[in-house]
Amino acid sequence: MYRLIEQDGRAKSAEFKTVHGTIQTPVFMNVGTLAAIQGAVSTIDLNNIGTQVQLSNTYHLHLRPGDQIVKKMGGLHKFMVWDKPILTDSGGFQVFSLAKLRKIQEEGVYFSSHIDGRKIFMGPEESMQIQSNLASTIAMAFDECPPHPAERSYMIDSVERTTRWLIRCIKEMDRLNSLEDTINKKQMLFGINQGGTYADIRIEHAKRISELNLAGYAIGGLAVGESHEEMYYILEETVPYLPLNKPVYLMGVGTPANILEAVDRGVDFFDCVYPSRNGRHGHAYTGFGKLNLMNAKYQLDDRPIEEGCACPACQHYSRAYIRHLLKAKEMLGMRLLVLHNLYFYNHMMEEIREAIRNKRYKEYKKQKLENFMGGED
Repeated sequence: MYRLIEQDGRAKSAEFKTVHGTIQTPVFMNVGTLAAIQGAVSTIDLNNIGTQVQLSNTYHLHLRPGDQIVKKMGGLHKFMVWDKPILTDSGGFQVFSLAKLRKIQEEGVYFSSHIDGRKIFMGPEESMQIQSNLASTIAMAFDECPPHPAERSYMIDSVERTTRWLIRCIKEMDRLNSLEDTINKKQMLFGINQGGTYADIRIEHAKRISELNLAGYAIGGLAVGESHEEMYYILEETVPYLPLNKPVYLMGVGTPANILEAVDRGVDFFDCVYPSRNGRHGHAYTGFGKLNLMNAKYQLDDRPIEEGCACPACQHYSRAYIRHLLKAKEMLGMRLLVLHNLYFYNHMMEEIREAIRNKRYKEYKKQKLENFMGGED
């Protein structure tokens, strides 16, 4: 499934074959939590801007419209009209960050919906069942997302529980993939490494879950309040203990600079809401830093967001016009900026893959980071 094409230091570029197509890594997964990118961006748009993988969320889709409804509609690919890979987050992070009155027990988590307060239970088996109903390409294991910072004793107990839950996820996915009415019988499972900023706990957990021979491995519980330096240190210490012949996914990260640094430490997969969220608030990513198009200085600026950019916004519209749309609260302004930002991320990943495959990643990263310093923020 995973073929390593080239390594440049720890940076690696590979092909990851799935039932819904081959993913070239490193890759950024565009985040469509509720089976849609916020900002009125369709799957047609995603195809046009070079998106390889779309990410949706188990917790949110379980609440609305309901995973049983998605299954009756033929699965998430058919429902949202997307024929490329989809990764579904397990719902664990949302249970711990959004849910009210949660109670963690060995069997799973009891919590109240953040939408209407109704009582819900989710454990490893339930998460796998929901993701099987969604029929995503890649399912994520259900894990506990410990708070940051957390006491060492709590973290040890939490990671041990996450390991036990992972073993239950594996068993349940094997069962679900064997059922006659399962839509995607080749659904893959990624395990999640936890341990906060305790490098030794992270390393031991990485060793343990690597023995389970999963399709891929994620690093969770970062970008939750620790410094960038702490995150990079944990990646440096942990990634070498995950299999080289499997994809490594850094969950919820991040800025373009974060991605460049994480790739240099061996990470393949990324996802983050930054490009779409920041776009909806008037911020544009460019090769020379981030711009705030709400600023008055762009009122008469007839240039595109970025010269030479091939995204739909830059091909047709000026900074002045997009600023006008944003100030007038026209949805088109948000849509154009989200399209630009997602295109920027996807195109940067293309450049990263090319740099690694040409053995010039260090040089590329250094130049890119220097260029980013020219922005406003």
